[in-house]
Amino acid sequence: MSEGMAVARILLVEDDRELGELLVRLFRGVGHTTDLARDGQAGLHFGLTREYDVLIIDRGLPGIEGLDLLARLRRRNVAAPALVLTALGTVEDRVAGLDGGAEDYLVKPFEVDELLARVRALLRRAGAGAHTVAVGTAEFDLITRRVTTADGSTATLSGRESDLLRLLAESPNRVFSRTEIVARVFPDATAESLVDTYVHYLRRKLGAEVVRTVRGTGYRLGAP
Repeated sequence: MSEGMAVARILLVEDDRELGELLVRLFRGVGHTTDLARDGQAGLHFGLTREYDVLIIDRGLPGIEGLDLLARLRRRNVAAPALVLTALGTVEDRVAGLDGGAEDYLVKPFEVDELLARVRALLRRAGAGAHTVAVGTAEFDLITRRVTTADGSTATLSGRESDLLRLLAESPNRVFSRTEIVARVFPDATAESLVDTYVHYLRRKLGAEVVRTVRGTGYRLGAP
């Protein structure tokens, strides 16, 4: 095992057979346990039924496209840090990957040493508490869906409530329109009024200032 490399459980979702097998050998060679899924549907099954420390997901997957796969996993509270591995390397593509829930984005072709370094960085982040997000002076646990305030009190959120709070918390200075929130949090819904309903739920549980209304624009994270 390479010096300084923590042992990890990795889910690799890659449809290129040769590259996938090469990466599995690479990761296993440095001590990682690695599952290989060759399409998005298999990746979704692995991601929902097994625990992983790092997700490595190609974008151009059959079955379920990579960013759609990552979005589905995030909606089901799979919080392992993700690296998107892809041939799509424009600024717009990288922004889409990071906004879509990935912590890192690596463009093909790449050097294996850089890939291993990025995996190490993701593992350090996970070890430092990647499953929690700051919400003002409180902490939001992405796994348990529990918010713990500075005075030690807690509140447990529903799946949709936690998805909405996570979206706002991961970009605390950004204002999200209702249309964007529907697309990111309630993809099966059509009525934007659903956003207002869930903002009301969050405020009722966590305080009126947890979500700030930006008049005429949408919502952003406030203070609990």
